[in-house]
Amino acid sequence: HQIRVHMSYLGHPLVGDELYGGKKRCQAPLPRPFLHAYKLGFIHPTSGKRMEFKAPLPADLERLLNSL
Repeated sequence: HQIRVHMSYLGHPLVGDELYGGKKRCQAPLPRPFLHAYKLGFIHPTSGKRMEFKAPLPADLERLLNSL
């Protein structure tokens, strides 16, 4: 939510974000905002160990990029 609000405030709303995106600019059907984190990391609060997770771009977002 915070990313969506801040990006919209800066004049760069997320593709597919109908709530904070203003005018619908994306012609391709996208049932959700185009938002994805390739990599997330944090320090585990109990163990103090650095945790890192990676995820490839989901298929629906990949298809949209390929169609542009």
